[in-house]
Amino acid sequence: MPLMPNRRHTLAWLAAAGLPAGAAAQATPPVPAPATAPTAAPPRLGIALPPLALRQRTLANGLQVVSLPTAGPDAGGTVSVQVWYRVGGKDDPAGRSGFAHLFEHLMFKRTKHMPDEMFDRLTEDVGGQNNAFTAEDMTAYQSEVPSNHLERILWAEAERLANLLVDQAAFESERKVVIEELRQRVLADPYGRLFNALPGLAFERHPYRRPVIGSEADLNAATLDDVRRFHATYYRPDNAVLIVVGDFDVPQLDAWVDRYFGPLARPAAPIPRVTEREPPRMQDSQARVTGPSVPLPAVALVWKGPPVTHPDAPALELVQALLSAGESSRLNQALVYSARTAQAAGFSADLYADAGLLAAYAIAGSGQSLRKLETALLDQLVLLARGKVGYDEIDKVRTQVLTGALLRRQTPQGLAQDIGMAMLQTGDAREADGRIARLQAVRVADVQRVLQQHVLNARRVTIDYTQGPAA
Repeated sequence: MPLMPNRRHTLAWLAAAGLPAGAAAQATPPVPAPATAPTAAPPRLGIALPPLALRQRTLANGLQVVSLPTAGPDAGGTVSVQVWYRVGGKDDPAGRSGFAHLFEHLMFKRTKHMPDEMFDRLTEDVGGQNNAFTAEDMTAYQSEVPSNHLERILWAEAERLANLLVDQAAFESERKVVIEELRQRVLADPYGRLFNALPGLAFERHPYRRPVIGSEADLNAATLDDVRRFHATYYRPDNAVLIVVGDFDVPQLDAWVDRYFGPLARPAAPIPRVTEREPPRMQDSQARVTGPSVPLPAVALVWKGPPVTHPDAPALELVQALLSAGESSRLNQALVYSARTAQAAGFSADLYADAGLLAAYAIAGSGQSLRKLETALLDQLVLLARGKVGYDEIDKVRTQVLTGALLRRQTPQGLAQDIGMAMLQTGDAREADGRIARLQAVRVADVQRVLQQHVLNARRVTIDYTQGPAA
C-alpha cells in the first residue's frame, strides 16, 4: 500500500487497517492449478485514455523536470508543485531508523532566506495547501496554489534544497514531534506494534526491514551532524524530480525553473544506493509479538513479494482488492459476517522498488483460537486461487481500483502524485499511463496464478499477536 499520509505523519504500514500476527503455523502444501480453469474472456472494461502530454527535461545539474500543462476551461487556475527525492526509509543510516522521516519534518524549518514555517504562509495563506510524506523508497514535498503563486513556490523549493538551516533547538523540537507521532500511531494503538513489526519479520536482509517511522532509541541517538550530513548526501539536484502540473504558461515555467534551480551545484560525490537484494525465504517460520493492551489476539501471515515493476504487480493489486477492499470483500464476508470468527480481516500487497511484502491478517472474534483463525484465512486464499471466480466479481474490483486511479487524475495534485510515483518506482514518468492499461488486461487466470505463485506456494512467517509485555 502506497504511503500517503498527511505532512509529518508518514508511516506506510500504519495507513492500512490494524494488522495482526500469527505464530506456530503449519507449512502450506503446494497448491495445484485450478481444477477448472475459467475460459478466457475479455475484460468488460474498455477505458482508453489519451496518454498524458508530459514534458520532460533534465538540467545540467541533473535535476529532472516533468511538467504537464492543463490549461483550458477546466484547468481551475491552480498548479501543483512537487519535489520528489530518491531517499526513503531504506536509506536511513545504520542505527538511525526513522531518519528520512525525521528529516522530512526538518525541511519545513528555516533556510537562509526563509523563516520557520514559511511554506504554510506561501501556501495556506493564499488558499492553497502543502503536504509531504516519507515512504520506503522516496520522500516527496507537495504544494498546490493558485497559478499566480507558482514562481514563489519554485523559488521556495530551490531555497530549501540549497540553503536549509537547522540549529539544535529546531532539531530537538522536530525530534519530539516525530517521537510523539511514533507513540500515538504505534505504541498507543492496540495493534500498532504488530504493524510496526511486520517489515522486520518479512524481510531478512534488505533495509526495508526497518520501519519508516523508526524507533525511539534510534531517533534519540540522531545528532545535528547527522542532519547536515544527510542533507548534503541526498538533498541535491541530481537526486530530485521536480513535477509541475496545472494551469501555467510553459515558456514561463521553463524560465523560472532555469532561474531558480539551474544555478544549484551538483556535488561531485556519488549518491549512496542500497544494493542489498532480498533472498528467497527458504523455510516457514513462526514468531510472536506482544503488546501491553491487546483487546483481542490476532494472526498475520507474511510472504516476500516481487518488486513493483514485476509483471505480476497488477494482478496482485487485484488480489488485494478481491480479498479486502470494502465491506463486500471476500475476507470480510467470509470471516467477519458469515463465520464471525474475526473482528476484522484483510490482505495487503505492498510492492516497493526493490522487493515486496504480502500479508494476510485477522483479528480474532471473542473466544476464537488463533489456529482456527489461521486456517480460516488460508482457506479463503485457497478458495480464491483454486475456486471459481466470476467475471462480474473481478470486473467489480477492477472498476473500484480504476475509479480511484481516474479520480486522482481529476486534480493537478493527484496527477502530479501519479507521475511522481511512476518516476520514483520505475524511473519512467509514462508508467502513470501504463498502470491503467495493465490493470485492464488482468484476467481471472492471472489473479489465481499470482496468488498461487507468490503466496500459497511460497514460504511464510506466521505471527501471533497477543497481550504481553511491550518489547
